[in-house]
Amino acid sequence: MPQLAQRMGRAKPSAIMVVAETAQRLKAEGRDIISFSIGVPNFLPGEHVYAAARQALEADSGQYGKNRGADAVLDAFIGHLGRLGLDGYTRANCATGVGAKHILYNLAEALLDEGDGLAFATPYWTSYMDIAEIVGADIQLLPCPAEQDYKLTPDQLDAALAKKPKVFLFNNPSNPTGMVYTKDEIAALADVVVRHPDTWIVTDDIYNMMVFDGVGYHNFVHARPELRDRVIFVDSLSKTYGMPGWRVGLMAGPEVVAQAVTIMNSNHITSLPEVVSAAAVAALSGPQDVPVERCAEFQAKRDQVVAALNAIPGVVCPVPQGAFYAFPDISVAFGKSHSGKVIDNDVEFCAALLEAKGVACVPGSAFGEPRGLRISYTCPTPQLAPGLARIQEFFAELS
Repeated sequence: MPQLAQRMGRAKPSAIMVVAETAQRLKAEGRDIISFSIGVPNFLPGEHVYAAARQALEADSGQYGKNRGADAVLDAFIGHLGRLGLDGYTRANCATGVGAKHILYNLAEALLDEGDGLAFATPYWTSYMDIAEIVGADIQLLPCPAEQDYKLTPDQLDAALAKKPKVFLFNNPSNPTGMVYTKDEIAALADVVVRHPDTWIVTDDIYNMMVFDGVGYHNFVHARPELRDRVIFVDSLSKTYGMPGWRVGLMAGPEVVAQAVTIMNSNHITSLPEVVSAAAVAALSGPQDVPVERCAEFQAKRDQVVAALNAIPGVVCPVPQGAFYAFPDISVAFGKSHSGKVIDNDVEFCAALLEAKGVACVPGSAFGEPRGLRISYTCPTPQLAPGLARIQEFFAELS
């Protein structure tokens, strides 16, 4: 029998989806499950988005679209960039994809030859590691534990870039930790990046409109405009507009990179569908009240989650200021027992929590930090307090 390609030995399913699907299966079997596993925003876009999609469907041309993305989508995205203070981009600097994950994969293929260096901080979004392994990158991890609020320091970045990785991948606000870099922190990191001209900078900033406490969103290009020719900004409609199933990713950067992603699209997807493109234009160009309202809602949920977690003796949860995740260090539970079973690591902790209390969380090792776990607090609000109470009960029952 013929064999699969060797790269499939490096490919594995998303750890987040494995937990989410397990929770869904148990729920279907009649278990009382509260899932804090998957990062789905659990709200829908405004009616103007659906109206635009219906109108596009009625006027469907049935034709292929542009590999780069429809002009109207690119223009709407450029308008969004302007609202973020990222001016001066044109259509030639932009490209679309089937979600931000697709954009990131295209960038990996376009920028990295096998063996090229790719640096990113730990904890990281699971797909960073998965994509890096598939393309055969030389992965350089930069540990950022809870003790430093899960944030990269300028000294760490300087040491990493001194090794001349081809790409530095930066996530702000962060999935899985929810941490947000302040204006001063971004400026300090940007000063380091300027000194290392041989590295591409990919900023995965898809939660840029979900920032709390007045911290604001800041990018390397804001701090050092001369970095524009090396910074590639990645965005998505999934989280901001409640449109994960619509699968719209976007990027802005140097023309040569946008063209490379466009070429990849011509071989992978051809184009975004016409109806999806119309919905994207409506989301980006229309009223922005839904993202603003949801941001306030998530900030309130954040406060509830952090208070509950930090009330547990020994648990440490740095305060996230964006996205909709918390990432507590739960290593205080390791070596203890629940229902007679010893918990030695984060995977066993999450398995025991799901079995005993019906609460699904993703183990921190899936994100490169085995002392923690990720809580996505996008569940319906009535489930939040009971879910947190079950976690507190679980810890109280450890012996």
